[in-house]
Amino acid sequence: MLIRGWFSVYQSQSWAVWLDMALVRILVDGYSLLHSWPELARGRARHSAAARDELIRRLTLYQDASGIPVTIFFDGRGLPNGKPIAASRGSVEVLYSRQGQTADDMIERAAHRFRPYGEVLAVTDDHAERDMVISLGGSASSCWNFIQTVENALAELGDDIKNHNRQERHSFQRWR
Repeated sequence: MLIRGWFSVYQSQSWAVWLDMALVRILVDGYSLLHSWPELARGRARHSAAARDELIRRLTLYQDASGIPVTIFFDGRGLPNGKPIAASRGSVEVLYSRQGQTADDMIERAAHRFRPYGEVLAVTDDHAERDMVISLGGSASSCWNFIQTVENALAELGDDIKNHNRQERHSFQRWR
């Protein structure tokens, strides 16, 4: 599946570039994206379970619309016994880091491991992390640009569904 959109790719400085690429996976720094997306779970703390659940729900819709697998990485501090938890819901993969490990470490490892299969896109506002993913052969997006891409894709999907339903109603009424 091809993804088309504006992504801020960080190299020596931030700049927008038109990407027309086949992505094998989108790697999301969960807390970085939550901090940049205040509309999710209004009135809730950015690190709350409600905010995480809303992010997962929204990215599941995006994955369904785009067909590109999404993995969301969260720092696992504060989890019971510091054990990593793979809490995948639906088809979006959700991973928590172990004690002494960060979500950034996991994103770097995933970017390296997916390299033979194609390009990955890392979504984070951490400039050092974006540099690392790019050095591993991947692409990187700022959270703001990715949010715009997700919202545009979901709005376009909603419009497509409305148009399809309108056509179906019209077709049904014609046969009556």
